[in-house]
This record gives sequence, structure tokens and C-alpha cells, in this order.
Amino acid sequence: MKQKFDVTGMTCTACSAHVEKAVCQVAGVDQVNVNLLGNSMLVDYNEDQTDSAAIIRAVEAAGYGASIPGGRAKAAPVRANPMEEEAAGMKRRFFASLVFLLPLFYIAMGHMMGWPLPGFFHDTGNVMVVAMIQFLLTLPIMYLNRKYYTVGFRTLWHRAPNMDSLIALGSTAAVVYGVAALFQMAWGLGHGDQARVDKWSMDLYFESAGMILTLITLGKWLETRSKGKTSQAITRLMDLAPKTALVVRDGAEMELPVEEVMVGDIIVVKPGGRVPVDGVVVSGGSSVDESALTGESIPVEKGPGDKVAAATINKNGSFTFRATRVGEDTTLAQMIRLVEEASSSKAPIAKLADKVAGVFVPTVIAIALVTAAVWLILTQSVESALTAGVAVLVISCPCALGLATPVAIMVGTGKGAENGILIKSAEALETLHTIQTVVVDKTGTLTQGKPQVTDCIPAPGVTEEELLCVAASLEKPSEHPLADAITAEARARNIPLVEVEGFQAAPGRGIRGALHGEEILAGNQAMLEQAGISLAGFEARGEELAQAGKTPLYFAQRDRMLGVVAVADRPKPTSAAAVQAFRELGIDVVMLTGDNQRTAQAVGQELGVSQVIAQVLPQDKEKAVAALQAQGKRVAMIGDGVNDAPALARADVGMAIGAGTDVAIESADIVLMKSDLLDAVTAVRLSKKVIRNIKENLFWAFIYNIIGIPLAAGVWAPITGWQLSPMFGAAAMSMSSVCVVTNALRLRFFKPDRREVPAEPEQIHSEKGTENMKKTMLIEGMMCPHCQAHVEKALNALEGVSATVDLAAKTATVTLTGQVSDETLTNAVTEAGYQVVSLS
Repeated sequence: MKQKFDVTGMTCTACSAHVEKAVCQVAGVDQVNVNLLGNSMLVDYNEDQTDSAAIIRAVEAAGYGASIPGGRAKAAPVRANPMEEEAAGMKRRFFASLVFLLPLFYIAMGHMMGWPLPGFFHDTGNVMVVAMIQFLLTLPIMYLNRKYYTVGFRTLWHRAPNMDSLIALGSTAAVVYGVAALFQMAWGLGHGDQARVDKWSMDLYFESAGMILTLITLGKWLETRSKGKTSQAITRLMDLAPKTALVVRDGAEMELPVEEVMVGDIIVVKPGGRVPVDGVVVSGGSSVDESALTGESIPVEKGPGDKVAAATINKNGSFTFRATRVGEDTTLAQMIRLVEEASSSKAPIAKLADKVAGVFVPTVIAIALVTAAVWLILTQSVESALTAGVAVLVISCPCALGLATPVAIMVGTGKGAENGILIKSAEALETLHTIQTVVVDKTGTLTQGKPQVTDCIPAPGVTEEELLCVAASLEKPSEHPLADAITAEARARNIPLVEVEGFQAAPGRGIRGALHGEEILAGNQAMLEQAGISLAGFEARGEELAQAGKTPLYFAQRDRMLGVVAVADRPKPTSAAAVQAFRELGIDVVMLTGDNQRTAQAVGQELGVSQVIAQVLPQDKEKAVAALQAQGKRVAMIGDGVNDAPALARADVGMAIGAGTDVAIESADIVLMKSDLLDAVTAVRLSKKVIRNIKENLFWAFIYNIIGIPLAAGVWAPITGWQLSPMFGAAAMSMSSVCVVTNALRLRFFKPDRREVPAEPEQIHSEKGTENMKKTMLIEGMMCPHCQAHVEKALNALEGVSATVDLAAKTATVTLTGQVSDETLTNAVTEAGYQVVSLS
């Protein structure tokens, strides 16, 4: 069982370390990850041995509070950010403390600064009154910041001191010393000992206590404000959730809270509206902005049968869809859960910091006591001993050490989510930066995953249209993916098909049937040769196509050749750029495929892949990854997350690409929401940036404490004469945490390296060597079949243009047999009274 808990009362990394230690001691608990930033805890435990109540009791026994959170991921009104509320409270405390601190500091330190003071304060007879004024001004500051005392002394009582304990001890020591000075002054006044009065009036530490509390509160306010920004990605995701849905029930549309939507409901989405839950389009069509989930800025066309996801934005049309996932099962809810879990997890690099943080505060208290004792023995001065001891307490900062890793992880995972990259754990994020080899599945990852017609070579006396008509008519009854490519090409060219009689399939060889009583054969070279049909020189052309990684299909009528149609799974436009980007990062790219060696080599050569492993069965892909790991390489596997699951699990980092709305792929460590290999490159670059940022944070956190604690203890005083004031120590402690968080926030400016990829129009090669280019136009303004016919007529009137218009999708598919510019095509549609939105 994996359960998330909300934890209250934690103020620093020592608190989170103690909570983690307490829960780990519960029988049946396997793993605990405490998130100080989110005040949460993720626990893996055995339900047969323990339960959530026992875990909550363990946290409470440690001096903190715990509870099981409600369903935050549901599309309900989002509560205010707790960090913003906490920051607002700290801001009020700081300014209220400042009201009392300014006069306190002026009275206590004004004479040292040469500031003008009223004569009342100079009169030696009023020295006791002035001392009491300082004490009374300090009390409100202590009351306003009493949380440090309640939390600090409580954790000290539980033998688990934290940062608040250091503040409480330091400020209390200063105040207690000041109160003792008041008694000494009162004794001197009562016994006429003016020397005693003068001596102790200079030893009041009230302004130090007030300054320590106020500066610490200022630092915590700035730190909390900064930490609030680290979770903005999750907050933005939650804000995307629509609050209501327009549901069709009993034939009528009604607006319901999104929590009441059930699986199977029919939902209406109007122009400009957000999709409330996941589902499948039933009727209508539109373009949908999915940038919030995938990072893809270009809207995606949706029609009947297409999937839509919660929180995506409908642009212009309207449609109805059937709900398939609601509540916490939606894509948005799963994304939020994955990002939160990743933020709560710990990277291996954080282990050292955690070990140090666990013993940091007790060690600092011990150092402070030893420091005070040494100063007292050497100088016989209580003032010097107190100054050194309090300075050590308030300058020591476990927060900077504890925040070094989690803030960078939270910002990094949030930044990944903004770009459609879901990172499931901090460990995966860290491991990714060490990857030396990337193994990439070919079909659907490097390539489109959908075969397309690339070449149409008719025999003499046969036109391309005739060849495609025969080919598509014969292939239509077939269920082979290559058959789908040919029928799709004929449909795009608006070529009418003929009914097939006597259809027969010869597995692994081809098909045959009759068109208008004439027997037609289609298949590989071996099938036609066995039938005794002369290839009439087409065998050489077929060999050229095969060498290029294409699959040639031969078509013959009776005993004569009709021509060859070549089909191939073309690479995605960004695949070559992604392979090049990996190589620039010093990462080898290995292509893994079940295709034959010749086809695989052709695709690999075209994309620049350094190594090709072909003819691999799905169950053997895992062995190929293991073999690379056996060579000492750290391997990332990129696949579709289905038949590549064993290989994804075996790899050091598994990346599922093309997940669409199914983001919960258990076998992958990282889920790429778009079918774009460049996102894998972005993930590697983000990993390198995050780990570099963590190392910077840890370096400065360690250096700060290594330099600050000896300086406060007065180690350098015999050499330099420097002894740090507790006030400066408090300021330095506050700013150290702010600096670490601010450094991590620089990751928010990370931008993916989106390379310019030339848009290559689909090309169909003919026998004569010319190219029939296909382009798609997105057209606004078409409302009915009359509009459709009007646009088709306008485009087909152009010389060298063959166009088919899809009214539902609002697109025109244009096949060019000559040189026709984009401007000419656009002008033809515009003059017909419609608007061209895009042309590609």
C-alpha cells in the first residue's frame, strides 16, 4: 500500500528527518519519503502488518501531526495555497515585530551609533527605567514569534531538536541574561553600588533577542515566499480543472458540478470551453488546445472516435463526447499525482544531506555549549561566553542543507510537467543525467508507426490513378497495415474503388482477387515469380526501394505487370534532430526493431543512428538492453510502453513515448506526453540542469556552515580579532536558506531546445521521377456541403492541383502534380470567401 499523509508542525529538515525516522520504526513500513516543502509524507507499507492509524500515531508520538488528505486531485474548487497563507502570516509577524524592534534598537544602540537621544536616556538616574523599557519592548516581539518557543521546546522535550530549538535557545539565553542583568542593576541601586549598575547596564541583551527573532522571521517569510513558487506548476495544473460540466441527461442539457459526472455520461463542449473529464468524441468536431497537458502549442483536430482529456481547451467548433474517466482517474489528476509523488521522493544525492541533517541540531547545541564554556574559562567573561554561544546557535542553518535537494527536484519536475514530461521519481531524474546510451524502439518512436505510400510506379500504358485504383480495390478487404496505407492514399486522391470478387490471402506472400472478371495478383517478388509472371524490369526498381527501407508491392493482371507501389513507415519530422541532439550530448543512440536488417539499416542510416539491432522479438528487447548494461553502460530505453515494457523496466531509466492520455504506464520512469523524441532530449538536459543546481546548493549549504559556525564560535578571534554578533548570525542564517531556494528557482527559466525542423510535404514518387506533393489546409468558414463543394471547385480549378475537402475536419487535402505556390492556394480559397488558418 502506498499512502500519502499531510504532516503538520515541521519547520526544518531536522523535523522531516525525525518524522521519517519515527515512521520507519513502525513494523510493516517499507519506505518513507517526507516532503518538507509540501508538508506531506509518502509511505509504502504492508497492509497485513500495519495501517494508516499506526503511522499517524507514530508521527504524533514524535511531536508532530499527521492526517490522510482529501481528494485534492478531483476537479473541485482549489483551496488557497498553504504556503501563501503561511507567508502572509509571517509577513504580518515581521512588520508587527519591526514596530517594537525599531525603538528597542534605537534606545539600546543609539548611543553607540552617535544618534541623538533625549536627555532622559542620558540621565544615569533613569538607567533602570531605560533598561525596563527595553525589556517591555522585547516581550511583544517574543509573543508575536512565540511559535519558535512552542515548537522549539516541544521538539527539544521529545529529544528531537530542530531549527526552532536553536532559535528558542539562543533568544531565550539572551533574554534570561538580560533579566539577570536587571536584577544585578536593581541590587546595585538598592545598595548604592553605582559601579555594578553601570557595568550591568551595558550587558543587556534584549535588543539581540528582539533582532534575532525579527530577522529570523524576515528570512522565513522570504524563504516561504520562494518555496511557494516552487510548487506553482502543481498549482497551475490544479487551477486548470473545470468546476462544472454541461451533461446531457434525459434528453436535456444540464450544468452539473464536475464531481457528479459519471462514466458514460454524454457531455457537450462549446467553443472556448474546457473539457471537464476524459472521454471519446461522439459527434461534432473542433481543434483542441492540449498545451496544458502536453506542452504542444499547436491545437489538435478532434472528431468522432478521438480521445479528449480533462482541462484541454476547445477552440472553435463544438462537440459532444462520452465520459470514460472521471474524478481522480482523469489524465489531469494522474499528472498531478505523478508530479506530487516525484516532488515527495528523494534523489540518491540527497542521502548525505539527510544523514547530516539528522544529527545537525544536537551537534550544534553541543558546539554552542562547548564554545560558551571555553570562552568563559579563557576570558572569565559571561558576556563573551554568551555572545559566542548564542551566535553559534543562531547562525547554524539546517534548512539550507535540507532545502538544497528538494527545492530543485520540485522545480525540475514541475518544469518537466509544463513541457509534457512527467518524471515519476527524483531517482529517475538524477539517474538520467548519467546516461551513456539511449536505446530507441523504431516503430512509433522514431517513425510515425503508420505505413504510408511513398512511391507509385506504373507500367507503360498504365496511369498512377489506374494503378492505385486496382491496388486499393484489391487491398480493401485485407487487414494488413500495408493495405490500409494504400486504401488511405486512394481515398486522399478521391479515387473511386471497385468491388473485389474471390478475394484470397496468401500469408507472407500476398493476395489475389478479381476486378471486373480480371484476375489481379498483389504481393512480393516471390509470389509473382511463382505465378510465372515476368517482372519486366521491375525487380531492379523493387531492389532500389528495398535498399531505401521501403516495402515494394508488385501488382499484375493475368500475365502482365501493372506496376509497383512502395509503402514505408516514415520517420517523424523531429527524429533526425533528436538523434543529432543526443550525439551532441555525448550519448550513443541504438535503434531496436523487429524489422528485417535491410529496412532497419536504411532507416538508421537516414536518421544518423550509430547502431542498429534488427529482427528482435518483443520478448528479446529486454535482453538487448541487458547486454548493453553488461558492457558497463548506463542505458535509457525509449519505447511505447506496451510491447517494450520488459525493456523499459530493465533499463536504468525507462521513458514511455506517445502515451497520449494514458499516462499511468507502470513500466516507465518517465512519461513523454507527446510522440516527440525531442522531449526525451529535453528530459536529459533538464536532468543535467537539476543535478548541477543541487550540487551548487549542497556546496553553498556546506560551505556556509563550515565557515559560519567556527566564525560564530570565535575560532578566528585570536588571529583576526573577529567575533560575530548574534544579530549578524541571525541575518546570515536567514539569508542562507533564501539563497538556496532562490538558486533553485533559476530552474524555472529552463527552456527546451526546440530545433527548427523543416516541414517536409508528403511525397509520392511517380515513374517519371516527378513528385506529387501533398499538403493540408485548415480552413475556417465552411458550414455546409455547399461550402465544401465551393472550396473543392476553387482549388481543383487550379492547374496541377487535385483537392479533397473534409467538412467535419474543416481541412482540404491538396495533391500537387506541378509547381503551385502556397500563396496561389491560399488566394484561391480566400477569393472563394473562406479563410485559410494554416497550410502545411
